[in-house]
Parts: sequence; C-alpha cells; structure tokens
Amino acid sequence: MVIAPGADDAAKAVFAAKKNLRLLITDGLPDPHAEGNVFRSVAGGFLVQSRDRSNLTAADLKVVTKRQPTQKEIEDMLFAFTVAKHVKSNAIVYARDGQTAGIGAGQMNRRDSARIAAIRAREAGEAKGLDVSLAEGSACASEAFFPFADGLLEAVAAGATCVIQPGGSMRDEEVIKAADEKGIAMVFTGTRVFRH
Repeated sequence: MVIAPGADDAAKAVFAAKKNLRLLITDGLPDPHAEGNVFRSVAGGFLVQSRDRSNLTAADLKVVTKRQPTQKEIEDMLFAFTVAKHVKSNAIVYARDGQTAGIGAGQMNRRDSARIAAIRAREAGEAKGLDVSLAEGSACASEAFFPFADGLLEAVAAGATCVIQPGGSMRDEEVIKAADEKGIAMVFTGTRVFRH
C-alpha cells in the first residue's frame, strides 16, 4: 500500500498495473508540527496527551563521546530518530544513507529491540543480494534513553557507527563509557519521543 498526497495519471497507471498494490490519495497531508492531541483508550476511559511536535536539528544534538560524528552520521542519526519517534515503545532503528535499514520495537527491553532490528537489517541485505547487513555503517536511534549499555553494545555488534538517544538514564556514564570503548560517536537529544 502506498499513501500519497497526490498522483498524476501516469503514476496512477503504474500503480494500477501492480498486482496486490493499492494507492491511497489523501489530497494533502496534515502538518506534523501543528498542535493537537493524541487519544489512547484505556480500561474505563482514555488518555489524552499532546502530539509530539519535535523537529530536531543538528544544533539540538549534544555529542557526549570522545569521537565526533561525521556530517553523514549526523544526517543519518536525525533521520533514524525521526523514524524512531513513530515506532512503538522501546524502538531501535538502524538507518543509513537516508533509508531505514532495520526496526525493532515493542519489546520489554532495548537490547532485544536492537537484536530484532539487526535481524531485519540482515534480512533486508540478503533480499538485496548483499553479503552484509544493511546495519553495517548505520546510525542507531533509540527513542528513549539506554538504561544499560547492553542495548548499545548490540547496536555496535550489528554494525552501527553512531547512536542518537535522549540521554537521562542514571547509567548514562556507563553507556557513554561503552560507546567510547567501542569507538563510536553518540549524541544526546534531551528529547524523549517514547510512543505507547
């Protein structure tokens, strides 16, 4: 399924020729930075919270490791973090070259989400006929802080060269030390985008 704000007749013809593919035209998309509320049902009622309108830029990032990220890594980290904010809780996203490489989510801990994202990235590489995982050389994003170094170490094992996360854990120093020992760059956003 492809959802788009619009399509011309030539594009519609291409999609119509594809078996089992649907094109939905929305006639525009809402401004993702506009004010609004998000509703979630709970037993006996509902939860109302403000929409996440965060829009991080490179200026918002705080490098916390000895190694500084490259410009390309910064771009991939910002992209990965944007994807992560739309994924269910305990999200880990690997991204490279402006593309998602692997996503892990909905787990009880970040380590398992990092492992699942690595599996998806490896499978995506295999589907493309590559001998390496798409997580090799990727940026890793976590939508909430790493409470332990284990999730970060899984990202390194998957091939990530840099990590973006909000920071704010009691064990931030332990996680920063692990990143320094592995020679990867890590930045804190100061913004948690945890999605339930």
